[in-house]
Amino acid sequence: MKQKITIKTIAKELGVSTSTVSKALKDSHEIGAETKERIQAYANLYNYKPNHLALQLRNQKTKVIGVILPKIVHHFFSTVIMGIEEGANKKGYNIMVCFSNESHKKEVETLKVLSNGSVDGIIVSVASETLENKDFTHFSDLVNEEIPLVLFDRVINEILCDKVVVDDVGAGYKATMHLIENSRKRIALITTPDHVNVGALRKQGYEKALIESYIKSDENLVVKIDETKDISSQISSVFEHNIDAIFAVNEIYAAKAMKIAKSKGLNIPKDIAIAGFTDGLISEYSSPAITTIAQHGLTMGRQAVDLLIERIENESADFKAKRIVISSDLKVRESTKTSS
Repeated sequence: MKQKITIKTIAKELGVSTSTVSKALKDSHEIGAETKERIQAYANLYNYKPNHLALQLRNQKTKVIGVILPKIVHHFFSTVIMGIEEGANKKGYNIMVCFSNESHKKEVETLKVLSNGSVDGIIVSVASETLENKDFTHFSDLVNEEIPLVLFDRVINEILCDKVVVDDVGAGYKATMHLIENSRKRIALITTPDHVNVGALRKQGYEKALIESYIKSDENLVVKIDETKDISSQISSVFEHNIDAIFAVNEIYAAKAMKIAKSKGLNIPKDIAIAGFTDGLISEYSSPAITTIAQHGLTMGRQAVDLLIERIENESADFKAKRIVISSDLKVRESTKTSS
C-alpha cells in the first residue's frame, strides 16, 4: 500500500517549497511546465488527496486572531495586547492570547494548533530559544500555507511577512547619548544575548553613541544576561569596573541595577546614573524614578493588528511584505537628572 502523503512530503522529496507544490497542484500559471508536470506526476503516483477538512476550516472565517507572546509578565507585552485587542474589537474580531515561555517547542506546538482553523491570522513576537536555534521552519510553513502572519518586536528577517518593530538602534543611541550629555564616560550596558535581536540592535545604538562621542568601548562594561542563571549576580559584576552610568535594555534589568547600586552605598544619580527601556510601572514608581525609553506598545499592537486584518480581508491582493518602524521617546526622570 502506498504511503499517505502531504504537500510537505512532496516538497521535501522533490526539493521545492510547499508553496510551489500547492500552486502546481492547482495548475497555477506561476509554476513552470516542467516543474508542474513533475509535481503532479509524483502526486498522482502516490495518490495524493488534499485534506479537505483542513482547507474547509481555513476557508471559514472565525473572526478570531491568535497572538503568541514570549512572556506572560512584561509591561511592554501587556500594552501590546491592549493595542491588539482594541484594534481587533473595532473591526469585529476577538483575540486568543498564548505564551511560548521563550520555548521553541511550545511556539511550534502553539502555531500548529492555531493554524489548523482556530484563527484567521496570527501575530507573534518570537521566542528567545527560536532565535538562538535559528530554526524558523514553523514560520516558513505558515507563510507557504498562506496563513496571514505578522511578526512584531522580535522578528525574523528571513521570513517573508509583515513586521512591526521599534527603532531599537535609534532608541539605544538616544539613551546612551543622554547619559553622555550628562557627563558620563564609563557607561555599562546590561543587555540580552546577541541572538535576541532587539538587545543586539540596542547595543548597536549604544556603540554608535560612544563612537560619535570619542569614548572607547570596553567589553568589560557589557553584560549579556543569561536568564537561566541569577540575573543580579551577573549585573553585580559590572560594578567592579569603575562605572558612572548604566543603560539597561529593559526595566527589570534597570531596577535590579538600581537595587545593587543602593546596596553598595552609591547615590543615584550623583554617583551613578541609570537609564532603562520600557516605560512601565517599575520605572515610574522606583525610587528614584527611572529614566527610560518609551516603546509605545499600544501603537505597536494597533499597527500589528491593522496589518493582519488587512491581509485576512484582502487575500486576493498581490502580496508585498510591509515593515513598520515605530520611533521611541526618552522619558527623563530622577535616575539620571543631575543638579545644575
